[in-house]
Amino acid sequence: MPPRVFADVAAIEAAIGEDLGTTEWTEITQSTVDLFADVTGDHQWIHVDVEKAATSAFGGTIAHGYLTLAMLPAFAARLYAIETGSARLNYGLGKVRFPAPVPVGSKVRATPRIQEVRHVPAGSQVIVRWTVEADGVERPVCVAESITLIVP
Repeated sequence: MPPRVFADVAAIEAAIGEDLGTTEWTEITQSTVDLFADVTGDHQWIHVDVEKAATSAFGGTIAHGYLTLAMLPAFAARLYAIETGSARLNYGLGKVRFPAPVPVGSKVRATPRIQEVRHVPAGSQVIVRWTVEADGVERPVCVAESITLIVP
């Protein structure tokens, strides 16, 4: 299914409270986790030491919480596009939580919901609440609010 396209802020406002769909599953591989560790410099053993992590309470390596968070733009591109304004900028994040770990080798998917549109002097802020789940994990693995600034 092609991404939903929002051609103006009014269309975004009309979608407040709607789930915008759920992405397909994406596998979290050790290679991806290792690359993220290299980029961020976060080489904590629970993420990158497969042998040591196998003896931990998690039974194996787990993905960085920030890796899960960093996947949100790619998830968004699969489900929706905002095609209005001269620019769309990542303005920031609201509340972010990682209620459960993501075991390496599991698959994750995300569901966004438009929470609010705020009109500010610089343009319009679109607040989207994300829920990311992992297969076989009871609780969400990430719940976050992303804020996109649409510059007129």
